[in-house]
Amino acid sequence: MRMCCVLAVLVCANLLNNWLAPGAYVPTCVVAAATLLLMARWDGLTLADLGLDRAALYRGLRWAAILVGAVLAVFLAGLALPATREAFEDERAAGLTLGQLLWRVLIRVPVGTVLLEEVAFRGVLWAMVRRRRGTAWATAVSSLLFGLWHVLPSRGLSRANAAAAVLGTGPAGSALSVVAAVVATTAAGVVLCELRRRSGSLLAPVALHWAVNGFGYVLAWAPKTDSPL
Repeated sequence: MRMCCVLAVLVCANLLNNWLAPGAYVPTCVVAAATLLLMARWDGLTLADLGLDRAALYRGLRWAAILVGAVLAVFLAGLALPATREAFEDERAAGLTLGQLLWRVLIRVPVGTVLLEEVAFRGVLWAMVRRRRGTAWATAVSSLLFGLWHVLPSRGLSRANAAAAVLGTGPAGSALSVVAAVVATTAAGVVLCELRRRSGSLLAPVALHWAVNGFGYVLAWAPKTDSPL
């Protein structure tokens, strides 16, 4: 019953963010994350179960510094290599003004995307399933749901991202890009869950998630010397 309630909150948030009320993205994510944390308490989970107690946060800060630096180094190397530079060409970032870029990197990504997705998939869901079925099941269920969570956001990906465009820009290509996005984010979910397990802190996957999304926006925008200010 409680697991069904968590899933219902996520379905509602996904529909609001990607279809019904995309303009209220950040408030929707904040309210949904707060609701999920209340549900975790209803289920009897502690802050330690969620990787949010004081000791976990201290450990997470150490992991966060290393992860953010590593992501930045890898992304800069990828941007410098002609073979991988195309992956950073994304129309959704290239057309942003500086103010819009800062809003996305400093507000929309950390307070919206990362907050809700990490609380939901590496926090509440992972802890609920882990307590009932163990760590392997927790990672599998959380990661699969994380992949399915990206079905709606990945629509139109083949038209916006140069790397995804190799799959085609027609209906078949769009469908393939959605499937590819689901597979990729499911795999990413496994990595984030394992990071959550090894660090014992929700802050570690939070840091990695923000770094990948935030630096991705910055590096997709920065090479465009004609980006509007």
